[in-house]
Amino acid sequence: MSEQRFLVTGALGCIGAWVVKRLVDEATPVWTYDLGTSNHRLRLIMDDEAMAQVNFVQGDITDFDAFDRVVADNGITHIVHLAAFQVPFVRAEPVLGARVNLVGMSVVLESARRHLDQLRGLAYASSIAVYDHAGAAFFPATLYGVHKIANEGMARIYSQDYGLHSIGLRPHTVYGPGRDQGMTSSPTKAMLAAAAGLPYHITFGGTIVLQHVDDMAKVFIDAARSRPGDASVYDVGGSVASVEAIMDAILQAAPDMASRLDHDPTPLPVSTTAHAEAIEAVIKTQWRPLADGVRDTVEQFRAAIAAGRIDVERAMA
Repeated sequence: MSEQRFLVTGALGCIGAWVVKRLVDEATPVWTYDLGTSNHRLRLIMDDEAMAQVNFVQGDITDFDAFDRVVADNGITHIVHLAAFQVPFVRAEPVLGARVNLVGMSVVLESARRHLDQLRGLAYASSIAVYDHAGAAFFPATLYGVHKIANEGMARIYSQDYGLHSIGLRPHTVYGPGRDQGMTSSPTKAMLAAAAGLPYHITFGGTIVLQHVDDMAKVFIDAARSRPGDASVYDVGGSVASVEAIMDAILQAAPDMASRLDHDPTPLPVSTTAHAEAIEAVIKTQWRPLADGVRDTVEQFRAAIAAGRIDVERAMA
């Protein structure tokens, strides 16, 4: 592990924060690369001693020279690329969203290609948004989904033309501490509300596929270490559950929410596709049961509130 040096883009986001936490916990050197500076998600799940082990770099993912210097100067051996604008932000600022999601991916791939002599692994986030609501691949309902299709294609060409192999992962609904943005963050906000004793209205209904963020972080790290022989992309599985089942799990963890939790019955226009068979041949995934994940999340939120490591109003906004 000591010979590995990880660079995590988007490390100040939800999955990124947990990837960093796992790497610090196993004493693997890790660098972060983000344009922003707010470390509130990391502080939510890491103490000050752990935070001091992280090498923070502020930089724009669309700036090739800046990113490439970080890879070269620090002898980076593994990259986990998570930096992206999600659905609401791409919808609000399409041009900027395209720069971050498309140019940013190009920057990561090209830098990795130029350092193939030292780089031993690259994993990146695609998304279930590449599907339409019925599960048909490559007919997305959002610009974000279109961007992720392009990312997968770019990775394939870099593998074909330059021998830069990678693994892309398609998360669905990631939940857990730190998930406070994006179209599917509402279930996690309901768990925070339960921990804080606040009423909450989940903004959608229907059935979704859930992955606890700590489990998802492990899959990204394992993917970066897997040494693939091509550019592969995988759905990652998880717990298929209705919003009513999510609410039941929250009420098990916080029975006093019985009359304070409800939801909009309108389903999200997303697929419940969860073809996890292919990835199991490469990476052994393990998703905690929904009831356990919800209980863990509520308990972690309660502990963070008690320790003053979370701004509840900000996270619920």
